[in-house]
Amino acid sequence: MGSFSIWHWLIVLVIVMLVFGTKKLGNMGSDLGKAVKGFKDGVKGAEEEKKDAAAIDVQAKEKDKSGS
Repeated sequence: MGSFSIWHWLIVLVIVMLVFGTKKLGNMGSDLGKAVKGFKDGVKGAEEEKKDAAAIDVQAKEKDKSGS
């Protein structure tokens, strides 16, 4: 009942390839890669927006101090 050996994983891989086919598995891998890239871009964009908002707040505070 312990961990599976390499032979178990090879048999599972062969069955999956027979069920789905190599072309469909390749497409699923490509789609997964695109989804991960989109997620990373979204996270990076959110971080940049926070930095931009913080810079705008600092500029507004400086302008208020100099205008008073």
